[in-house]
Parts: sequence; structure tokens; C-alpha cells
Amino acid sequence: MTARPSLAAYFEGTNRASPIHLGTRYDASGNFLPEPGNTVVCHLAEGTPSQAAIIEVRKRIHTMPDADRLAFTPISSLHMTLFQGIIEYRRRLPYWPSDVPLDTGIDDMTRLYLERLQGFESHGPFKVKAVEVVPTGLTVAGASEEDRQIMKAWRDALSAPFGYRHPDHDTYVYHITFAYQIRRLADERAAAWQDLFDDCLSFLEREAPVIELKPPAFCSFKDMKHFEELLVLG
Repeated sequence: MTARPSLAAYFEGTNRASPIHLGTRYDASGNFLPEPGNTVVCHLAEGTPSQAAIIEVRKRIHTMPDADRLAFTPISSLHMTLFQGIIEYRRRLPYWPSDVPLDTGIDDMTRLYLERLQGFESHGPFKVKAVEVVPTGLTVAGASEEDRQIMKAWRDALSAPFGYRHPDHDTYVYHITFAYQIRRLADERAAAWQDLFDDCLSFLEREAPVIELKPPAFCSFKDMKHFEELLVLG
């Protein structure tokens, strides 16, 4: 059985390319490597039913027999990225503000953005829901059309202090990452994985129809294991 189209990129038969972040973000043993940067994320709201449900789904993926092909981030790092900041290995336009030299230090960039974000106006709370479970985590979206418009307003407004709009600014797929691929999954395992994903999505629809998030926060990070909240924007 081949993987369904939305999952094809995770399997050997349909994607023979090496995982894009392997060797820079993490190594072949699943160890995370230094990759400093900053970002705006919404961490999971702690102690909530939706956090518990998401941790359970992560556990189910982690216990799959071939989950050793995935490098898992810590549970404490679980978040949804609202707006991508700058990062060490992406020092080029349009992923960097055009008015700041490309060789500016990451810590200097974080201090600059902290200054620019002072007084940033909140665009209101929003809710999200899981729309798909994949090997690396959850694909999520605004729970309603109003939520989707609020999230768009946040992204549009944040592009001003950050000084850029990524090529996928309007089409960005929101997600909650559990892990990164070290190796693509074997094609003969597609049916087992798809059954798991279908069961997990049904579980989330029952137990966490709305995923509770903390307010957006500007964060710094040294690697993908921890995102330090420096300024809450919500």
C-alpha cells in the first residue's frame, strides 16, 4: 500500500530526498544541533485537556516500532509557530530584514526585535484545531473562519517589525512539531501508520476539538529543544 498524497513526502518510495534539516538541525542519531534564532510561537496551555490529548498522540507515534526514524523534541517544547523569525542557517532574503546586514549576530537580531516589538498591538485571541496527524506531528488551522482571519491579521502585522514576508506568508501551514525525520518511512509500513493517524485524529476530535494555546510570545532558541519566551504579545 502506498501512502496517501498528503503523507507521500514521509515515505521512501515517494520521497528519496534526504530530510532538509538533517545535519544542521539534528544528526543521524537524533541529537539536536545548535541552530540559534528567534520566532513567535504559542506554547500549549499547560494542564489542559487538549495538552494531555496531544501528549497522548505524541506517545502513540513515539511507540511505533519504526519510530527510531524520527528525532523527537521534548514535550516541554511543543508549540505552534505563528510567525517565523530569523535563524542561523537562513541568512538570505527574504528570510531576513533587508535593512539589517546579513552577518548580524543572532543575539543582536533578537535584541533588535525586542525593541521593535515593544508596544506591539495584540490582534486578539484565537482558537485552533487539528486537521491532520502526520509522522512529525499535527497540522492545525484556525477553528473557525473568524479564527483564521485573526491568525492572518497577526501574521500580516508581525511582518512589519520583522521586516520581511516569507514566500509562503499567505499559505503557511500551521503545525505542532513532535519530531523530525531522520529516515523516510518504509513503504510497507504505510498502512500501519495511516491507521494510527486516522485513530489519532479521531481521538483528538473527541478529546481536544479545540487546542488550547498560550498567547503568542516572541522567543529565542539555541536549538529545537527549548523556546524561551522573552515577550508575550497577546
